Amino acid sequence: MIRRIYTLALYLLLPLVLLRLLWRSIKAPAYRRRWLERLGIFAPPPGWGGLWIHAVSVGEVQAILPLIRQLLTSNPDLSITVTTTTPTGSARVTEQLGEQVFHVYFPYDLPLSLTGFLRRVRPRALLMVETEIWPNLLHYCRRHGVYTLLANARLSARSARGYARLGRFARATFAQIDCVAAQSRADAARFRELGVPAERVFVTGSIKFDMRIPASLEEQVEVLRRAWGGRPVWIAGSTHEGEDELVLAAHRRVLGQFPNALLILVPRHPERFDRVASLCRRERLRLSRRSRHADYDHESQVYLGDTMGELPVLLGSADVAFIGGSLVNTGGHNMLEAAAQGVAVCFGPHVFNFAVISQMLIEAGAARQVNNEAELGDQVISWFADVSQRAEVGEKGRRVVAKNRGALKRLLDLIPLP
Repeated sequence: MIRRIYTLALYLLLPLVLLRLLWRSIKAPAYRRRWLERLGIFAPPPGWGGLWIHAVSVGEVQAILPLIRQLLTSNPDLSITVTTTTPTGSARVTEQLGEQVFHVYFPYDLPLSLTGFLRRVRPRALLMVETEIWPNLLHYCRRHGVYTLLANARLSARSARGYARLGRFARATFAQIDCVAAQSRADAARFRELGVPAERVFVTGSIKFDMRIPASLEEQVEVLRRAWGGRPVWIAGSTHEGEDELVLAAHRRVLGQFPNALLILVPRHPERFDRVASLCRRERLRLSRRSRHADYDHESQVYLGDTMGELPVLLGSADVAFIGGSLVNTGGHNMLEAAAQGVAVCFGPHVFNFAVISQMLIEAGAARQVNNEAELGDQVISWFADVSQRAEVGEKGRRVVAKNRGALKRLLDLIPLP
């Protein structure tokens, strides 16, 4: 009964959801394209009956790419459908996988959207990346005999308390998940407490540790490092609304001690690129933009990373990395892309989306946590002034990543391939 009320509420809200999509498309036009896919309406894929993988946005796509490539290599006849929620995630799938997979947007959690999707794709199994709990999705997958696996699963204590307030509805929903591959013991315990049977929950670790640094990336990093010309460089990656001002204030502090320092500023969402550029100009900071390759010169104080898919190379080219979404209450982003390249990492206090990983790095001496823009500026200054300390932190980060690899293989063993 509660699920029916939930479904009715979603149908009543659908016009507002579509209007929000239109509103977002004013700043990001891709949101108004292919919107029928979100209602489960699209041309069926050439193959069917295979594996459906859902990765919300860029971060989840990036995390699951090694697994998809491994599946395509070891099972060349396997049909894989990849869904995303955001246009940036969609662009990443297309850029990295092309026609090797079938890609459409994730259907809304409505019976008509889901049954339309399932009728067209007819998957045998659904692999959901991280935390994708949708009551109707799980209900209709079970009705259509689609095995559901929550991969790289994480559930913060705060989120678990929120779900617990839904009582029996939450427990009935979680109980429909066929398998949970949790990132940590704490995550696994929360899933069990919310109703996933204990025998269906496994601790596999985070697949984000299984990233590999390709030689081509190292070559691109070296080209950028030469372009910097020996300047002290730090990067603020995946910043959010309200955070850029804090980062620029920290950079002002850094410039007071290192006048030739360069900040690489990479906003999380592309629709914010121009606004952040305007902010830099208002702050009277000399700006260059990555999208204009001839724009950089050695007088630039801020280098705006306003292109897609280049965060790893920009991270690797810096001496120090600050990971955004953490000075504002967003939950943080993946620190391992920088740590894997031996870059000294710091982040703010709001890292609940990466609680286990951030704690592992801190305990290993492979990262530092700062509470505000003043502490951020001071940490960057400290690492610029002490090259050996910075290198030690970076090397410890590299070791943490290497030590914790293996989740990918453990996850592969749980996927019921056709």
